[in-house]
Amino acid sequence: MSVGTLHGLAAVEQQIAQACRDARRARDSVTLIAVSKTFEPDAIAPVLAAGQRVFGENRVQEAKAKWPPLITEHAGTKLHLIGPLQSNKVKEAVALFDAIHSVDRPSLAEALGKALPASGRAIELFVQVNTGEEPQKAGVAPQEADAFIAACRDQWGLTISGLMCIPPVDEAPAPHFALTAKIAKRNGLANLSMGMSADFATAIEFGATHVRVGSAIFGHR
Repeated sequence: MSVGTLHGLAAVEQQIAQACRDARRARDSVTLIAVSKTFEPDAIAPVLAAGQRVFGENRVQEAKAKWPPLITEHAGTKLHLIGPLQSNKVKEAVALFDAIHSVDRPSLAEALGKALPASGRAIELFVQVNTGEEPQKAGVAPQEADAFIAACRDQWGLTISGLMCIPPVDEAPAPHFALTAKIAKRNGLANLSMGMSADFATAIEFGATHVRVGSAIFGHR
């Protein structure tokens, strides 16, 4: 397991470096989030040992069960919540995660607005945009994004770091990345969480600052 995982990590690193060169961007302008959801600590340990320090999880309870000892053992480890967040899990999420990529509705923004000052932690927040307007997916509709970002800032006192999107699986990702980048630019947001194992090179071309890569590193679940 560990040998394949390390080959995967090395290959992804090479592909990110090449995508950055192609886009005339510095390699350090892109953060690799190794998506470790559903993987046990023994699968994550080799990736930590290889120097990877930013990881993505989908569920608060799963992350809470496995990450605290790993974070203690590996200084500088950052944990990003990339899955949906229930409002009643906000306090736990704020205590554990360094970034939340799925701010997508007023009730969650309000809960974060209350929990963050009490926590004393500075957490990166990304608004999730449902660029394909898919009913089964979370995220604000593109035409509602500007108003929601403004409300996050003005009504709930949140500092929004950037936007996140997950393009529809049956569509070319490039137009969705371009749309997300356009919304971010007009709202003065510097960060773009875009691209997964199949399309992160394209995402980097369109300005992604964070790519979320799981299966290309860890293999299929």
